[in-house]
Amino acid sequence: MSDSTIPSLTLNDGTTLPAVGFGTYKLKGSTGVESIVQAIESGYRLLDSAVNYENEGALGESVRRSSVAREELRITSKLPGRHYQYDDALITIQESLLRSQMAYFDLYLLHWPNPSKGQYVEAWHALVEARNRGWVKSIGVCNFLPEHLETIIADSGVTPSVNQIELHPYFPQHEQTSWNERHGIVTQAWSPLGRANHLLKDPTVQAIAEEKGKSLVQVILRWHMQLGVVVLPKASAPERQRDNLSIFDFDLSQQQMNAIASLARPDGRTFDQDPARYEEF
Repeated sequence: MSDSTIPSLTLNDGTTLPAVGFGTYKLKGSTGVESIVQAIESGYRLLDSAVNYENEGALGESVRRSSVAREELRITSKLPGRHYQYDDALITIQESLLRSQMAYFDLYLLHWPNPSKGQYVEAWHALVEARNRGWVKSIGVCNFLPEHLETIIADSGVTPSVNQIELHPYFPQHEQTSWNERHGIVTQAWSPLGRANHLLKDPTVQAIAEEKGKSLVQVILRWHMQLGVVVLPKASAPERQRDNLSIFDFDLSQQQMNAIASLARPDGRTFDQDPARYEEF
């Protein structure tokens, strides 16, 4: 499909992101490069990586091998918690650029708040400095709760452009997404299809998929899009990559949206990764 059919969202700093991106977790080495290049050729323009994915080199190589100009792509990476000390953070961002052999990232995020370490504020200041230096175009966070966001905004005067969080029909995070929206922060969804749970066999979603003549995956991704959430599905098979982009030729009714929303569970987190206590370095 043509990338022109993918809607874009404008961030609070004036940059834009496609409504659907491509998750690169576990895509490494030459096979990873092949999958990422195929994703670009299939129409993806937003590519999501991280230092902890250990594939920034493969990502950069994919960008160089593709037929799409670098400036047409939106490339994301993330700073891991072990490098949140200010000077270390700046060096790590430089290393991300060196590994990928790119002049800049379009989006760079703090990966987790890790609140017990008390370093996410200085790490945020390092991202602000990296943006000032032109190393990154836009900056944001992952897995930040409102109290974490309030802290960095109050301390720096800079509001993240993006908050990437776990979000899927079993865990729709209505309060967090509403908070993000009120503060001009775009929500991205990691694990939009729910890792290692029963979402891909859910009878409610399956019934809607049959009504629409679409796959269950396409219905779930469309649900996210109609909520205004940027989705980052991962797929290595070319046909699945293309299917995940084929979500712009149908709409879900409000009744169908409500039916999917009703699947929310109190224990909806897939791996109990509550940012108030879960930490990752």
